[in-house]
Amino acid sequence: MQIVKYTEIRKMALASSATVWEYDTKDAKISGAVAQINGRYPEKGFAVNEKSKELVFVLSGNGKVITPKGGNDIDLGDEILLDTNEKYAWEG
Repeated sequence: MQIVKYTEIRKMALASSATVWEYDTKDAKISGAVAQINGRYPEKGFAVNEKSKELVFVLSGNGKVITPKGGNDIDLGDEILLDTNEKYAWEG
């Protein structure tokens, strides 16, 4: 078991539209995060997780998750699983 304390998190302003609070673990395959998206992130193009999958749970609001194939609406309570090396962008 590992507990990541609130005092250990890293707050990052990734863009004017996105702030992320990273909960790093000792396991290279998984970590946790809370993100606040107001607009599009990344502002142009796509983001990609090269080392791990990403599991996302929508805590509030709604928006879209966008891939090169198109966009999908997401709403409060939805869960999204992004695969390793999958390109994506958020709109919220």
